[in-house]
Amino acid sequence: MRKICKAFCDYLVMKKTLELIGEYYILMTRVFQKPDKWKIFWKQYAIEAYKLIIDSIPIVTIISVFIGAVIVIQTANNMDNPFIPKMYIGYMAREMLALEFCSTMVALILAGKIGSNIASEIGSMRITEQIDAMEMMGVNSANYLILPKIVSATTLSPLLMLLSFMVGLLGGAMIVILTGIVNYSQYVEGLQFAFKPFYIYYSMTKIAVFGFLITSIASFYGYYAKGGSLGVGRSSTKAIVISSGLILVFNLVLTKIML
Repeated sequence: MRKICKAFCDYLVMKKTLELIGEYYILMTRVFQKPDKWKIFWKQYAIEAYKLIIDSIPIVTIISVFIGAVIVIQTANNMDNPFIPKMYIGYMAREMLALEFCSTMVALILAGKIGSNIASEIGSMRITEQIDAMEMMGVNSANYLILPKIVSATTLSPLLMLLSFMVGLLGGAMIVILTGIVNYSQYVEGLQFAFKPFYIYYSMTKIAVFGFLITSIASFYGYYAKGGSLGVGRSSTKAIVISSGLILVFNLVLTKIML
């Protein structure tokens, strides 16, 4: 009996998952259609770029400064072998920021910030029947509301990665100057040692993919929100959880493919 119940539950979970994937695919086919008016699209693109990317600069900057400083302190405290050159502190800080933090960690931060914002915005429009009104007027609401968000986040999120990388290195330099934990010239030498530009391109590619996942999934849950204000809240929570999980999965996949 337990095996039957377990198999039935697995079937229901699989069925629900496949239904969600199908609904997501159908919505994306509507989203990625040619806009009726390109002028309106680019206007919305600029608005979404400001809301999603420009407004995220302060939080990304603050977190990157402190993470860069923490990485330097932790690396210096664990590198107590006198035969290891101190320049490797700067080298390790640069590699950790470029390979993982400035793409994956920043994307997880954005999943919470812009993911909830998008899901709640579109969800509120759904429960107040604004989306239904657009459809009655012959407007492709999915294309009008979602495409500018996806395009702006996908194309501009790599700039946030570059900002995070530079600010993180400055945070490391700040703690080096203030504490003298390592000689500043050694820190700079480590930053320049064996630099591989491909790591920057790799990190920019990852965060672009993550930007697409965050905005498309948040838009999906917001677009199909139901149940009033509580339903909007549930949609925002689901959007954050699902996008965060997929960020980690795609991080593994892209790392395996690109490195």
